[in-house]
Amino acid sequence: MALGPRLDLRQTQSLVMTPQLQQAIKLLAASNLEIETFIAEALEANPLLDTGGPAEVGEPERIEIAPPAGEDATADQLMLAGGGEGDAPLDLSSVDSDFDTGDGAGPSMRDAEWGAASASGGDFDEMPDWEQLRAAEVTLAEHLDGQIGAVTSDPQTAFIARHIIGLLDDAGYLGTPLEEVAEDIGVDLHAAEAALALVQSLDPSGVGARNLAECIAIQAREADRYDPCMKALIDNLDLVARGEVERLKRLCRVDDEDFADMLRELRSYNPRPGLAFAPSDSTAVVPDILITANAAGGWDIALNEETLPKLVVNRGYFVELNAGATSKESRGWLKEKLADAHWLIRALDQRQKTILKTAAEIVKRQDGFFRRGVSELRPLTLREVAEQIEMHESTVSRVTSNKYLWCERGTFELKYFFTSGVSRIGEGTEGEGASSAAIKARIKALIDAETVKNILSDQQLAEMLQKEGFDLARRTVAKYREAIGIGSSAERRRAKKLAGAR
Repeated sequence: MALGPRLDLRQTQSLVMTPQLQQAIKLLAASNLEIETFIAEALEANPLLDTGGPAEVGEPERIEIAPPAGEDATADQLMLAGGGEGDAPLDLSSVDSDFDTGDGAGPSMRDAEWGAASASGGDFDEMPDWEQLRAAEVTLAEHLDGQIGAVTSDPQTAFIARHIIGLLDDAGYLGTPLEEVAEDIGVDLHAAEAALALVQSLDPSGVGARNLAECIAIQAREADRYDPCMKALIDNLDLVARGEVERLKRLCRVDDEDFADMLRELRSYNPRPGLAFAPSDSTAVVPDILITANAAGGWDIALNEETLPKLVVNRGYFVELNAGATSKESRGWLKEKLADAHWLIRALDQRQKTILKTAAEIVKRQDGFFRRGVSELRPLTLREVAEQIEMHESTVSRVTSNKYLWCERGTFELKYFFTSGVSRIGEGTEGEGASSAAIKARIKALIDAETVKNILSDQQLAEMLQKEGFDLARRTVAKYREAIGIGSSAERRRAKKLAGAR
C-alpha cells in the first residue's frame, strides 16, 4: 500500500463546554464574597451593567416542617452530665499532645494541655488570651529590636543580637543552630552566645530559646523560681506530659504539696511567648445562607444578600450609546455587551435558585440537627440530595463548596452536613442511621462524664453505644476517639491523676 497525503471528511460528536457555561459553573462554586468581587469587575468591564442598590429582600423560601413529637425533650442525661455535646462543629483534626523534649526549634505540646491534661476540665484562666494577643500591631522583631539599645552599648553584640532576632520564628524560638549563626556572620561562638543571652533577657521572657525546656527555664529564672527541684521538673517535661507523678516527685525530691505548687508554677509559664506579637490571620466567615425558625414550626431559608448588589441593565445609557453608534463595529460591540449583561443577570439568578433549592433539601434532611443539636445529625450524601432536587451530583458538590449556613446554633459549612454514618440496631430503626459527627459527640460526652475511678475503655464505650442502638465495634470507637484528639483510657487515667495533684 502506497503512503501519501490525502484529505478525508469525518463526522464526529463531542461535548464542548462554551465559555459562558464554564463561567456559570465557576459562579456556582463561588462564595458570596467571591461573587461580590466578580460583580465589581463586571461593572468595570461592561458599561451597560449598573447596580440597582442593595438587592430587594423578597419573601424567603419557606419549608413547612411539622415539629416532631416530643420536641421539648432534651438530650440524654449522660451527655448533659458530661457537657460533651456542643452545637458548634467538632474540631476533628489530630493534634500532637506531647512535649518537644529534644533540641527542636519549638514546642509541639498543644496549648490546651499545657501543664495538665485537657480531660480534667481544669482551670486555664492563667493562660494568655491568644486571640487578643494575636491582634497586636507591633511585630515581635520590632518589639525586641527596640530594646537592644537600652541593654547594650557594644555595637558588635547589638549587631549579632539583631541578626538572631531576625531568625526567630513566630513563637519566639531560634531554630538555627548557634554555630551556623556565628559562621554566617563571621564571628566566634563566644560572641554569638553572648548575643543570644542578651536576646533571652529581653521582653517577653522566654524568647530566643532553642527548645521548650530552655524557654521555660528562662521564665523560671526571671521569676526567681529556678531552684534544683524546678530544674529537675523542667528537665523531665516528657514525664510531665505522660503524667508520671510518682516518678517526678522522686526525681524532684518533693512531697505532694510542693509538687502541686511546682505544677501550678509550671502552668503559669508561656510555652510560646512570641505569639503575643504574631499577626492575626483569622478572618471572619460571612454566611451565604440564613436559616431562621418561623411561627408555623418550619424554617425560613434566604440568601445573605447584604453583600450582593442587584444588577440591572442601564437602558437609558444603552439607548444613548446606540443612537451614537455609526459604524458596524461599534454597533456589534454594543450588542455583545448587552448580551453579556443579560446573561450575567440570568446566571446570578439561576445560581441563587440552585443554592436555595439545595439548602432547602439539606434542612429537610437534617431537621433534627437544627432543632436539637449534633446528636441528631443524620448520614447524608451528595447523591441523595441530587436525586431529590433532580440535579447532577457534581452540581450539588459545587453548590456546597465554599458556602456557609447561619442558624441559631452557629455558622456551619454546608459540607458539614454531609457525613458518613453507621447503622442503627433495635426495633423501629430499619433504614435509619447515625452520622459519624453525632457518634463522635456521644463518645466525647461519655468520656467527659468520666471520673478518675471510672475510666471507660474502648470496649466499654462500644458496649454502651451498642445499648443506645449504635452498631459499633471496639476498633471503630478507637478510631473515632483518636479523630477527636482524645487519648486512650490509660492516658486519661494518668492525666486525671496529674490534674488531681495540682
